[in-house]
Amino acid sequence: MSRPSAAIRLADAAFALFDERGYEQTTVDDIAERAGLGRTTFFRHYRSKEAVIFPDHDRLLELIRDRLATSSHSTALVAVSDAVRLVLLHYIDEGELARRRYALTSKVATLRDREIASVARYQRLFREFIADWMGDPTEAASLRAELMAASVAAAHNHVLRRWLRGDSADPVAEVDEAMREVLRLFPTPDAPSAEDQQGSTVVAFRTGQDLDALLPTLRRLVEDG
Repeated sequence: MSRPSAAIRLADAAFALFDERGYEQTTVDDIAERAGLGRTTFFRHYRSKEAVIFPDHDRLLELIRDRLATSSHSTALVAVSDAVRLVLLHYIDEGELARRRYALTSKVATLRDREIASVARYQRLFREFIADWMGDPTEAASLRAELMAASVAAAHNHVLRRWLRGDSADPVAEVDEAMREVLRLFPTPDAPSAEDQQGSTVVAFRTGQDLDALLPTLRRLVEDG
């Protein structure tokens, strides 16, 4: 059986010490010593004590950018859903590590703040992409992009928290459904508004009746809906 990598050993040591001593009371040197590694090795893998806890958000954001960049105007919303699924799958792949992080960040205010800041980065990326997809520079469109991006982040986080708590047996199916719900809230830019849908109704059919006699009946039918 192969020995765990240095990064995994450091992470395991860190979470064990956080449980025993508390986050604030644990130092980088403590973590390195518990893992049987040197301080230099620690900083080769992690920039700080906080970095041991959180996933590589820079890499995840780059994965999202790459997925969004492959979309066309007609497939942009599919790309958004796929990108959200990529993030969720990363946490699922982490397994117990993700659940230990969730328990820790729930107790330590500074870590919660760090997590909130990370969510804001994802939301900003989605907002910029959606705004560009809308292609509308108006303030109303900017607000729609902001609301849509916030909904995307909220949908992902809702499903992720359910999985972290052990309440979701199929989080991938849940996040797909959550994204469908989000997208139903926001009509695509090409979809006609209620105002655009007002106008003339055209009916085409063949009849043996005189048209002048038939028009009043048709008019009443249209007016009655």
